Amino acid sequence: MASAAAAPPSPPAPSNLRRIVAASLVGTTIEWYDFFLYGSAAALVFNELFFPGSDPLVGTLLSFLTYAVGFAARPLGALVFGHYGDRLGRKKLLVLSLLLMGGATFAIGLLPTHAAIGSAAPVLLTVLRLVQGFALGGEWGGAVLLVSEHGDARRRGFWASWPQTGAPAGQLLATGVLSLLTAVLSDAAFTSWGWRIPFLLSGVLVIVGLWIRLSVDESPVFKEALAQAESRRAAADAPAEKLPLVDVLRHHWRDVLVAMGARMAENISYYVITAFILVYATTSVGLSKQTALNAVLVASAVHFAVIPFWGALSDRVGRRPVYLFGAAGVGLWMFPFFSLIDTGSFGNLLLAVTVGLVLHGAMYAPQAAFFSEMFATRMRYSGASIGAQFSSVAAGAPAPLIATALLAEYDSSTPIALYVIGAAVLTLIAVGVAKETRHRDLADVTAGSRRGSEPAGSTAHTADAAGERATPTDAHTV
Repeated sequence: MASAAAAPPSPPAPSNLRRIVAASLVGTTIEWYDFFLYGSAAALVFNELFFPGSDPLVGTLLSFLTYAVGFAARPLGALVFGHYGDRLGRKKLLVLSLLLMGGATFAIGLLPTHAAIGSAAPVLLTVLRLVQGFALGGEWGGAVLLVSEHGDARRRGFWASWPQTGAPAGQLLATGVLSLLTAVLSDAAFTSWGWRIPFLLSGVLVIVGLWIRLSVDESPVFKEALAQAESRRAAADAPAEKLPLVDVLRHHWRDVLVAMGARMAENISYYVITAFILVYATTSVGLSKQTALNAVLVASAVHFAVIPFWGALSDRVGRRPVYLFGAAGVGLWMFPFFSLIDTGSFGNLLLAVTVGLVLHGAMYAPQAAFFSEMFATRMRYSGASIGAQFSSVAAGAPAPLIATALLAEYDSSTPIALYVIGAAVLTLIAVGVAKETRHRDLADVTAGSRRGSEPAGSTAHTADAAGERATPTDAHTV
């Protein structure tokens, strides 16, 4: 093991950093566009096209079930992409995830419906949804790490929040395309063929995303960690390097649990506010599809704008205070949220969704830097991805399904509000027991879960990425 202190990698030039941020942002926007497009279509037309003959609400439940299947594949994507991302690099895996997601989405646009091929239609739809989930499970960790490991440590929360804006940007793009089509097409035309257009557009977007993503360099922090791992392997007495997953579970299992708990309120609230709301506003309140889509469209634009603000604030006051504010705010907003929607006013609907997404942004913005700072470099892709994506199975995957089932059972929004509030409590507990991470140095490849919130340059007890015994090290020791 090297004992000499090494200077941390120099921050990239501003122009280079902006290109890296752009590459991550464009890629995540396209991937989230693909993923959210399916969710919106599941709420609007898939119940009729792939699950005909059912009660409308039951058909919606079935279409949301295929929506949830995509979440089930995300942990597998996190494991596979995390493993190879920690071994081969962030950039290669990000290119692969973009190709998989775009290809599956384009194929959905060509898929025959139940009327054409019977029960094979929902089966094929489910398979393509699994591919989408697998790809997205590997996308998120690589995208935020590419920026976090390149960026200026003092503004890491701000720069790392930009890939997070890919979610509202993708939601904005997907909802905007759907809103435009529902505005210019009759319901019959949209249901017959118009719904395919947004899925087929994914092919064009993927080409643009690949052109930008292939132009960036690999993370310098990862390159340094890889070189050190190769040096250790070259040493005659070096122990065999363990799989990144093994090291994550050995050294960072508490961090994985914190990340999973932190995701509960963030994930559940987001899909209730943006996906389930399309069902609630149209079936319970009697608003049109166009009205509901327009509210989500405008609110997503505000969501996009506030995420960098919350990320910058986390650089000043810490990741935990901003995250805790968002979790508490979402929980407290749920009853006013549904009360405003129940008025049937577009203005109130817009206010409800916008405030909900602003509060959600306070969790989502610092999440990228927060999770990146929890894990050592040679297991960071695996650790961040596992913590983020395994929670999605219990949080985001069933959220629209549970909310729709509660609405069908009780014909009231109260159980749904309590469901989100319960998730907020879990997140408050998880983030409340976590350590602040904003001073951690990502250039320290031996950083482990044993370290607290020491500023860069301080002495800390760490566990190295190869799973060696924890030793006191300087924060720049590599």
